[in-house]
Amino acid sequence: MTPSCHRGKGAGPGAADAVAASSPREAPTYYRAMRLRPMLQVRDVAQSSAWYHDVLGLRSGHGGDEYDMLFSGDEFVLQLHREEAGEHRIPGGEPGAGGGAGITLWFEAEHREGFDVLVAQARQAGAAFLGEPQWNPKAHHHEATVLDSDGYVVVLHSPFEPD
Repeated sequence: MTPSCHRGKGAGPGAADAVAASSPREAPTYYRAMRLRPMLQVRDVAQSSAWYHDVLGLRSGHGGDEYDMLFSGDEFVLQLHREEAGEHRIPGGEPGAGGGAGITLWFEAEHREGFDVLVAQARQAGAAFLGEPQWNPKAHHHEATVLDSDGYVVVLHSPFEPD
């Protein structure tokens, strides 16, 4: 068992198991201890939710005018929160200050063919492309860059592809 001092402040149940599950030869499986839950401050939750549905195929798991949770299958992927709503607002963030806020969201397709499907869905939905699909030799994947309906940069990419 991993001593509690190695868990870190606020590490929840299972944190020790995540570290203990990995051997010295394997990469640690940190994902069991923590999952990223990005929340975007958006102008119109329904419009943003529709964009992520039309472009990425995400489905709403909550719905509403102020907040939505988006899922890919059973996996919770993204939160949308109306920027004027008080609860969960980013401290110091001013509504309408401009989209993006320096954030880029990267969505990895399950396989290369899935990447092509995402690109086709983005085109069909009328997404604004900042970067056409291309091979990125440094990242070893195919990628395309689009803007969502609130000005956030969204990169669609294939999984790592060895040379």
